[in-house]
Parts: sequence; structure tokens; C-alpha cells
Amino acid sequence: MRVVVQRVLEASVTIDGKLHGRIGPGLLVLAGWEEADTPEDNAWMAQKISKMRLFPDTEGVMNRSVMEAGGELLVVSQFTLHASTKKGNRPSYFKAAHPRVSVPLYEDFLDVLWNEANLPVKSGVFGADMKVALVNDGPVTITMDSKNKE
Repeated sequence: MRVVVQRVLEASVTIDGKLHGRIGPGLLVLAGWEEADTPEDNAWMAQKISKMRLFPDTEGVMNRSVMEAGGELLVVSQFTLHASTKKGNRPSYFKAAHPRVSVPLYEDFLDVLWNEANLPVKSGVFGADMKVALVNDGPVTITMDSKNKE
């Protein structure tokens, strides 16, 4: 599982011209799965995201989690996070999980993150053509891969 986590002042997802989800200050999480991913990858990632200290304390040091900061969460599925750009100029997505694998993992991740963070999780719609808008705060952008835990 790969994610891009962005600390935002606000973020939203629009589908077919209609606002589907919007958050204020919090985290926008772009998430993609590969065939080898499991619910254990979701659990590890949800724990990291909910507890990662990305928000400033009273001294201005990034020392508070999204939970401690009272932030919001917006998760958007994004298979292109598994793009291979090794050959040619057209990315290949052969590593991205087929929807029969990734849809259940996506749905599980939304639930696991909600429970881990103890915060409501808003989301896009898997497979939809989404327009994502955000105001990155900082900017703070973190990438993580459950298969490469750095």
C-alpha cells in the first residue's frame, strides 16, 4: 500500500460537478494498493497516519497528530501511485491491484482509519473521475509504502 499524506488547510473531492466531500484543516490521504497488499497493510498505515506528528504545537514544532490537533481526514483512492516509469514515456500500472482486490481493501482502510484515528473519515468514490482540490499547509507532504517501512 502506498500513500501520499498532505497536511491541508482544506481539501475537497468533486465528482460529476458535485461536491462529494470536503474537510477543513487535516490530512488528505491519496491511497493505492497492489495485489500483495492485505488488511494488515491497512492497519499499519492507519496507525502511522493517525499518530504521525505533522501538526504544530504551541512552539510551532510539528509535534501533534491529526487526532491531537482535532483535524479532519479525507481519503482518495489513486491507483496511479503504483505507476512504473522505468520504460518509455507512458507509465505502466501493472503493479496496481485489480479492483476486485483494491475495492475491499479501500473500504476496509476507510473503516480502520476511522477507528484508529477516532475521527470521521471522508472519502472519494473508488474508480470515479474525481477532481481533488487542496490547500497544502506548510507544505507538508509525506509518502509511505507498507512494503518499504522507512
